[in-house]
Amino acid sequence: MTYDFDQIISRRNTDCVKHDGLNHFFQRDDLLPMWVADMDFPSPDCVIDAIRTRLDHPVLGYHWPSQSYFAAVIDWLGRRYAISAAAEELHFIPGIVAGISFVIQAFTAPGDGVLVTTPVYPPFLNIPSSSGRRLVKCPLTIKDGRFAIDFESFEQYAKESRLLILSNPHNPGGTVWAPDDLRRIADICSKHGLLVISDEIHADLTLPPHRHTSFPTVSSTAADISIMFMAPSKTFNIAGLSSSVSYTHNPDLRARFHAYLDNYGVAGGNIFAFVGAEAAFRHGEEWLDQLLQYLKGNAAYTRQFLASNMPRVKTVIPEASFLVWLDFSDYGFSHEESLRRVQDIARLALNDGTSFGGDTYRNCFRLNIGCPRATLSHALTNLKNAFDSEN
Repeated sequence: MTYDFDQIISRRNTDCVKHDGLNHFFQRDDLLPMWVADMDFPSPDCVIDAIRTRLDHPVLGYHWPSQSYFAAVIDWLGRRYAISAAAEELHFIPGIVAGISFVIQAFTAPGDGVLVTTPVYPPFLNIPSSSGRRLVKCPLTIKDGRFAIDFESFEQYAKESRLLILSNPHNPGGTVWAPDDLRRIADICSKHGLLVISDEIHADLTLPPHRHTSFPTVSSTAADISIMFMAPSKTFNIAGLSSSVSYTHNPDLRARFHAYLDNYGVAGGNIFAFVGAEAAFRHGEEWLDQLLQYLKGNAAYTRQFLASNMPRVKTVIPEASFLVWLDFSDYGFSHEESLRRVQDIARLALNDGTSFGGDTYRNCFRLNIGCPRATLSHALTNLKNAFDSEN
């Protein structure tokens, strides 16, 4: 079956954050939303059909994850990431952001250092700070158009931390970490006693020919010190189902983490979280393969457009997922002026770079290219005109 990712679908008035949340987050609703990380493509038919089939039964009572759900997850992890998971090593999570919060509460104390590599997904910054933990920020560098880790600095920051939240692949920018990088992270964290949360929500969206490596697979050390999160939500555009899963190989970590989760009663989830996830993992691979080719095309289109029309913009084009990092500092504008051009002239809603790590990222923005090519072309043209404008 051939899927049409060029189809433009209005999402307004569906209570979606990306469109209907503009007034709340941007104090206006006249912007083209290219911000929050979900896609404007229809979710796979297999997921919609599975939910419709479940609705043929008229009782929507308490739900519990079935063995077939866990079997689908285990098969997916084994086929795509060489993870030989057992059902007892997995636990349902109602979203990875919630999962990260649970790990912080279960394994750290107020005042403990939580290490992140910036710029990074804002909840990685907000959750530790709001939990009374000490946020430790290790800035990434940009080398050859992709984010890179300065490991000497990383180790110094690790010495004052108890936990690392790793974005793997990285958000923003979609950098796919090499196995050697992940092994080096594992060795440093093990040496200094850090637990590692590996957030791998964007793993399934690794664009060919790049290959994702799951953190716990790179070494026995990595497996022993980590809790890995993965979800079908970004992959199949079903974030609204709130379905995620954790994988913990170390039995001591697992017993402690699962006990914490079960004490808070999060294993039950909701009916459609399990139905949708199982259908996606069992039947969604053909849809995903075509999506990856389309996103690869969007990434190439963005790279070429910016190189040809806005060469002063420093970019990190994704190797995974659909989130582009844009740095406009070479235009010489203040951050406030760049923001004005993005919103008032280009009429775009982009994520403000300062939310990914503070004032270091003034003049930076994150652009979501998970949309039909015509929408992307319109947005990039507006962006070019806005920064070429003398107004």
